[in-house]
Amino acid sequence: MAVELWNRVNVPFPSAVSAVRVPFTAQTAADVETLLTESENVLKLVRSEILQTEVRLLYELLYVLNNSSRGNKTFKALKQVEQCANRLKNMKLDAALQELSDLCPNRIQRQLSIKDGQCFVPSQPRLEWICLKVLGAARLMSCTLSRCSRAFTLSKQQMKWEEFVILNVVITSMLSRLWVIFRGVLLALSGLYRQLLELLRDVARAQPMPFLTDFSLPADLAQFLGSSDALLLTKHPAHSRARQEKKQAAKKLPAESKKTCTQKRKLKEDLGVAVKRGVGLGADRKSFFKLCRTFAEGKSTPKQMCRADRRHEFQKQVREAASFSHMEIRVDEMIRWCKSQRMGKEKRLLTFLRLKCRQMKCLEAAGYNVQRKLQTFKKEACWASSPEGSAPKTLRSLASRRRSVHGRIRFHSLRRRFMMRGSVKRKEQAGRQRRARLSGDDQRSRTAREATHRSTDSDTHDDIDDIFASAGL
Repeated sequence: MAVELWNRVNVPFPSAVSAVRVPFTAQTAADVETLLTESENVLKLVRSEILQTEVRLLYELLYVLNNSSRGNKTFKALKQVEQCANRLKNMKLDAALQELSDLCPNRIQRQLSIKDGQCFVPSQPRLEWICLKVLGAARLMSCTLSRCSRAFTLSKQQMKWEEFVILNVVITSMLSRLWVIFRGVLLALSGLYRQLLELLRDVARAQPMPFLTDFSLPADLAQFLGSSDALLLTKHPAHSRARQEKKQAAKKLPAESKKTCTQKRKLKEDLGVAVKRGVGLGADRKSFFKLCRTFAEGKSTPKQMCRADRRHEFQKQVREAASFSHMEIRVDEMIRWCKSQRMGKEKRLLTFLRLKCRQMKCLEAAGYNVQRKLQTFKKEACWASSPEGSAPKTLRSLASRRRSVHGRIRFHSLRRRFMMRGSVKRKEQAGRQRRARLSGDDQRSRTAREATHRSTDSDTHDDIDDIFASAGL
């Protein structure tokens, strides 16, 4: 599919002629001056240090969260905001507007050209090229605002879940500031586009050189962006709408009520002094205390009574169901009702039972006898509609069964470990006693051996002395 001219990052330059000489009047000078003012407003916002700082903060956050939060939805939404910021930088809108400002005559040149009657202004191809740039930037700004809003919503949702609270506070504050800056750029682009079209008409009337033959420029940016983004181009749409509603209501009021309204506005209440209130507040307080009393005494409210009646009706229908086909219809109705009443736990339990009911319905259609299963299923459905007390054994999850089995195995392993530790201690004691007994026997045998050795040594020494004595030595 061919890409539109305004949707290209680098729009091809139309011609070599950038400026033409046209008749110059005071009205044309005023149009050029307004165009320069609007262009300067856009340049101030695009080149502002605040926007550059916020974009750098966005880059730093994405760099830090690249490995830890790659699958997070908020991180993906921030990546889309980063892509929009990079696109704005790559399309070089500030350079194009700076060239436009250089081509337009300055204040002294405009004064001299009014006297002369002619002046050099940007040509028709150059103005149409700038219009395409402005249209692309406006569509990019609307896309960026929607991306910022989506990322803000996801980050706020994470804060409600109490996940990474400090990080999400930083992200939401940054996104809110970026949204305000980008909306300001969009408003400035709207005024710039309007002035570009006015100057383009005068130049096309004096020196016609059409560049866009297959594409016609829209009358304003609201028509180009559509009805969904048209409210972004109005300054403070909510406040203006509220003011209009207040004015219409004030017109409908009679004169006496207007006087009372003005008197109420003039009254000033001191915050340090007790303010007397009307009787209406006391009535509201009584109803509030009555409601609190009903809660404290354990009385059921009308909403609770309505839920209890619906549960009793469902349980009665379940007990009267003759097959799993009728049971599936009743469970579907109850799931829809639980969803409307925001009863999440009951809805989850009944959804699980609906899957089980469909399986049993297939078996019932195949000709199997499932009456015993139907009676068990009725008990499970009655408990799921009002989950109080322990759940039936058939409705317990597989994870809980595994946890119980794992607990028994762990208990048996601990018991076996203690028994083995006791046997090891007994074996160690027996080994010590055996070693002590053996060491005593060894010591006695060693002393006996040494005694015998001494006796033999003494005998040998005596024999040798006797031999030498007999020989006369």
